Amino acid sequence: MNNKLLAHNAYGQKTAPTRTARDTEYEVIARITHRIRTAALKGKNGFPELVEALDENRRLWTTLATDVADPKNGLPQDLRARLFYLAEYTFGHTSKVLGGKASASSLIDVNMAVMRGLRGQGAKP
Repeated sequence: MNNKLLAHNAYGQKTAPTRTARDTEYEVIARITHRIRTAALKGKNGFPELVEALDENRRLWTTLATDVADPKNGLPQDLRARLFYLAEYTFGHTSKVLGGKASASSLIDVNMAVMRGLRGQGAKP
């Protein structure tokens, strides 16, 4: 090691970059979405994993619905209403997936749309 590298290691920034709430939300939704997709691709063999991933997704959407229903929430009313609607849709569609009457693909699509929104990318063309 040279002196410059030794100095950088000794005095360089040791903390991780600060994450925003949006970053954290994005990461949680991305992780859950990945779990749903991976389990769904396994078909019937992945059903136990799918059940767990869908349960986690339902808990996520319960948290989001509770948050946007709070009058103190700082998001615009229209966005709050749309997120609450997506939560209701997610709950209903999850039941259909668990009952074998639907696929998980639209749940993945909903989560991906929210992830795009969190990244400021808007709707998919």
